[in-house]
Amino acid sequence: MIPVNEPLLTERDLEYVSECVRTGWISSAGRFIDEFEEKWAAYCGRKYGIAVSNGTTALQVAVRCLDLEPGDEVIMPSFTIISCALAVVENRGVPVVVDCDPNTWCMDVHQIERKITARTRAIMPVHIYGHPVDMDPLLETADKHGLSVIEDAAEVHGAEYLSGRKSGNPSWRRCGSFGTLSCFSFYANKLITTGEGGMVLTDDPALAARARSLRNLCFQPERRFYHEDLGFNFRLTNMQAALGLAQFERMDEIIARKRWMGKEYTRLLRELKVLQLPVEETWARNVYWM
Repeated sequence: MIPVNEPLLTERDLEYVSECVRTGWISSAGRFIDEFEEKWAAYCGRKYGIAVSNGTTALQVAVRCLDLEPGDEVIMPSFTIISCALAVVENRGVPVVVDCDPNTWCMDVHQIERKITARTRAIMPVHIYGHPVDMDPLLETADKHGLSVIEDAAEVHGAEYLSGRKSGNPSWRRCGSFGTLSCFSFYANKLITTGEGGMVLTDDPALAARARSLRNLCFQPERRFYHEDLGFNFRLTNMQAALGLAQFERMDEIIARKRWMGKEYTRLLRELKVLQLPVEETWARNVYWM
């Protein structure tokens, strides 16, 4: 069997986790959480990172930040994990699916427009298997209709998208830098893993504060056990963040290895006509997660 992705743990990972154990900072506070949030957000070109317990809870927090009304709709691809629909349903919304592009397997962004109704509140693009969604037309549609964008970047750590191709001044942007909120998973089979874990990214300080409150039971800073809203216990531990930070330090090496592996599989398997192999569009830098 070809594994999806295997974690490559080093002495640096052990060093950071051991520090947590030695100092006693093993729960949901500590320097590694702060550093991991800050550095991952900056790497993805965002201002704020909010670490959470996994990718599914990242999506739940992000959707909750939109304050959906019962029956509000969120457009998403038909080909994705149940977590995307779950986050919408749990927040009283209705998932509306569009089909996927047969080459990239990501959502067909040209089908979005005809699925928009008076109840549509957001679009949820999902970058699949390491290849980005074609984000420019999607963002144009969202802007035209005043819709939020929740970017599911769980499978594209470090992948890049060539944005602004029609402007004459295109630029490469990392996945996770698009949308109102972006969500990552750090599950065991991802390029960076914390065992379980995830993160919500945003540039909006109000949304960042809301997400931080939601992940921590909506405690209030001035009156901790007095609640005016209902949140979740979706916290990440300092030990998990230590693992993530150690791997982040060798991010370039991890991406280079995954891209090499993807191209080698393509070279060795391309003569097998029964297989459809991953593509890399000219506007994408695939990290070949799967």
